[in-house]
Amino acid sequence: QAQFVESGGDLVQPGGFLKLSCAASGFTFSGSSISWVRQAPGKGLEWVSEHSSGGIEYYADSVKGRFRLFRDNAKGTLELEMTHLKPEDTAVYYCVKGSRFIATRQTRGQGTQVTVSS
Repeated sequence: QAQFVESGGDLVQPGGFLKLSCAASGFTFSGSSISWVRQAPGKGLEWVSEHSSGGIEYYADSVKGRFRLFRDNAKGTLELEMTHLKPEDTAVYYCVKGSRFIATRQTRGQGTQVTVSS
């Protein structure tokens, strides 16, 4: 069964930078698409980005140009580098197994809290 441990969340000022990390286990990481999703306070899950099994990266319009993925198949990790952070990026961030088409329906771990505030 796929398991994920997310880390790296923090309180950061608008315009700031954070790098989140996701460590995966329990499945063949290199052969899987992995996505990040987030849930802002009082809102539903939102897909953020996907690193496909074929190595293609996809980003939601709300984060395109500001967020970037880094994948290490040997370590089973997927990092999300976030720059120019905005208050609307405040959310709990989760990584899940699967593409952008199914990510919000996948089983999630405990997530990591990102708060963007001055």
